[in-house]
Amino acid sequence: MEVVEGVAGAIAAYFEPIWVAAHQGVGPLLGALSGLVWGPWMLVLLFGTHIFLTIRLRFIQRYIGRGIRLSLQRSTEGEGDISHFGALTTALAATIGTGNIVGVATAVVAGGPGAVLWMWLTGVFGISTKYAEALLSVKYRIVTDSGHFAGGPMYVLDRGLHCKWLGVVFAAFTAIAAFGIGNMVQANAISRMLAESRWQINPWFSGIVMMVLTAMVILGGIKSIARVCEILVPYMAITYIVGCTVLLAYGLPTLPATIALIFKSAFTGHAVAGGFLGATVMQAMRYGIARGLFSNESGLGSAPIVAAAAQTKNPVRQALVSSTGTFWDTVVICAMTGLVLVNSGQWTNGGLNGATLTAAAFNGVPTIGPAVLAMGLVTFVFSTILGWSYYGERAAEYLFGKRSIFPYRLLWVIFVLVDSVSHLQAVWDFADIANALMAIPNLIALILLSGVVVAETRKYLWEPAVTEPLPRPASTDE
Repeated sequence: MEVVEGVAGAIAAYFEPIWVAAHQGVGPLLGALSGLVWGPWMLVLLFGTHIFLTIRLRFIQRYIGRGIRLSLQRSTEGEGDISHFGALTTALAATIGTGNIVGVATAVVAGGPGAVLWMWLTGVFGISTKYAEALLSVKYRIVTDSGHFAGGPMYVLDRGLHCKWLGVVFAAFTAIAAFGIGNMVQANAISRMLAESRWQINPWFSGIVMMVLTAMVILGGIKSIARVCEILVPYMAITYIVGCTVLLAYGLPTLPATIALIFKSAFTGHAVAGGFLGATVMQAMRYGIARGLFSNESGLGSAPIVAAAAQTKNPVRQALVSSTGTFWDTVVICAMTGLVLVNSGQWTNGGLNGATLTAAAFNGVPTIGPAVLAMGLVTFVFSTILGWSYYGERAAEYLFGKRSIFPYRLLWVIFVLVDSVSHLQAVWDFADIANALMAIPNLIALILLSGVVVAETRKYLWEPAVTEPLPRPASTDE
């Protein structure tokens, strides 16, 4: 009896913050729920899956160079709707977003400088998870009644695990979560940044402009989105990387001490400094890993949805290409953002949230800093809105059929405007919750089907003599 009472008491204590926050309003409730879903168990599940797949796939990260070479090929090499390059740039469009800039700053504010290292490690080990996701999505993809290729974790759960109800759960979470990670956070970040910049642009104006531009692209479907992303993504990524390199060159004298601080804080926490309230190792891990997932989406199950539309000879080739997305997004871009933010020293100022810390850090270098930030945010945000609209509509199509595609696109366009004037913290908390709800069924599939991933990798990568392509996927009407 005492054991039962003890367990009941522990459960009640665990959920107590939820009940307290529920009486304080929606904002506190979302914050409490975010803390619950991103507790230690979620960090172990996510990061543990990254490490598990890295080991089972014999450190698949060593093939990143081959993946980059494949990704640059635009020629048709198999059945699909878009090229390797088009699939990668569309996925990068969705992953390289405000999480790479404002999300990194949010992690530093809450978790200290050490969060940057945990975010980076999430990217390094997450390459294996992104590889596995894409491989399974291509293997289990289908051809829809309209002749287009469709895939993603919902089809993997359905056709691979023969667990359709879990596929429905994932698709439902994706269709809803897309409005958080791919719409609300993105539109809100750019409207607030422009409103607080020297131009002081009204959020309603920036929201209307983004809404119109979004409608012009997404109404044309995946081929229209891919065409825009193939031009936009390389330009925006290269411009941002060069800009951050210039900013780090200005702060070169303090850069070695900054790198040492990041490593030290990741494993020891960080004490109160200036206006910074301090952070424990657990806080550094939680916010670093959470923002790492938000940024590179490894384990989330989103990028494989567009990978399934790629023209490829076999699942492994597209999986290698898809894995490079995590490399570029987190190992390169997020790392550079983190270095710029910590090296600026602005994170020690009290009262700064993610957006204001970002602005303060980049404004430290006149003219160049604000220009890099403005250009990065505008292009990153717009591209993410485009990429995630495709993920959401594919999930909606899985649930309700092709008749749901146009209404979903229309609702998406409207929300771009609505989300431009939302409250930031509530938006971030909602996005964190939605991410976790998507990740759980996807991670279950990755773990249970890891044997399939290993078998396909052995067949097409570790035993390269076998090169014949897979047969055409089955139609939905079979």
